[in-house]
Amino acid sequence: MAPALALTLALAGCSGASSGGSDPGSAPAPSPTATSTAPAPAPSAAGEPAVPVLAGDVATGLSVPWGVAFLADGSALVAERTTGDVVRVRPGAAPVAVGRVPGVADLGEGGLLGLALAPGDEKTLYAYLTTRDDNRIVAMALDPDPREAGRGLGAPRVLLSGITNAGRHNGGRIVVGPDGMLWAGVGDAGDTSLSQRRDSLSGKILRIALDGSVPADNPFPGSPVWSLGHRNVQGLAFDSAGRLWATEFGQNTWDELNLVEKGRNYGWPEVEGKEGRAGFVDPQVVWRTSDASPSGLAIVDDVAYVAALRGAKVWVVPLTDGRAGEPVAALDGVLGRIRTVEKAPDGTLWLTTSNTDGRGDPKAGDDRVVRATLTQAG
Repeated sequence: MAPALALTLALAGCSGASSGGSDPGSAPAPSPTATSTAPAPAPSAAGEPAVPVLAGDVATGLSVPWGVAFLADGSALVAERTTGDVVRVRPGAAPVAVGRVPGVADLGEGGLLGLALAPGDEKTLYAYLTTRDDNRIVAMALDPDPREAGRGLGAPRVLLSGITNAGRHNGGRIVVGPDGMLWAGVGDAGDTSLSQRRDSLSGKILRIALDGSVPADNPFPGSPVWSLGHRNVQGLAFDSAGRLWATEFGQNTWDELNLVEKGRNYGWPEVEGKEGRAGFVDPQVVWRTSDASPSGLAIVDDVAYVAALRGAKVWVVPLTDGRAGEPVAALDGVLGRIRTVEKAPDGTLWLTTSNTDGRGDPKAGDDRVVRATLTQAG
């Protein structure tokens, strides 16, 4: 494949969108808020899994902060979804403008979304963004300390284009995995039929090399598709064994935490939640949409931390040998809508709120980036 892969596919239109979104408008009558497919792993010697405890603001007054990528010194680059700006934030200092990504279109849930850095490389910033024509993944030369504010980003180099854009279900999370590849969660763009189509990049988890080429060991030759049958994936993280986990928005009933395996089909729109149907992979954990609407995902010491938008909390889920234990809630209602959760180099968690995106109840200082320490429960 060419080093800079730009796939423009003939996709079906986005009409006939499903009724859900990042925040489904309704949910069925209450039932258990979360369920797991396996018994909870035994507690560690130190007790229950560590839970996040707020340690203060890192930055305030941001415009819908979305992606977060950490630098070696413990500061972070943060994407502002609506403006297309990348800012550098650190505790005790005002945010510094690094640069504005050209071509970003603030379309509904779209805009400047995920950011990623490859370990040991602070010269290239990867971004997932919405344009007027598509969603795409780009690479940009990075100077995190520009001499002139806002001049720290080079021109975008397209790695992957032609991902259907829409007012909702754009996905957008990217991460460089332990295999050195770039992984991306992509939504169905409101067209449920795309998730089951192998010739579409929508409703998928994608895997490409850092130069944009398709790895030879991907499951479908010549295709960046790693798994299919997804509705809207906005959380990706790897556990200590290199297994990929992903959060997924449900429609009106079940949100999901999935263990993602090569070439597997996760069922959407044929299946939502756990149905045990042949040919489809059931989620490890499900939540009622009113209790989650899960976006960001971080895994620390084989404990998954799931950022919940509509649920306005962090779900804490222990993981053992590829099995998820019973979720417990933390920071319930404290921050409002939580978009992103990431592990910082010092072992703390950084979270971004999403209260100014038109669906929240903004408070003074929103939107913000906050720190949380991980403290053993009970």
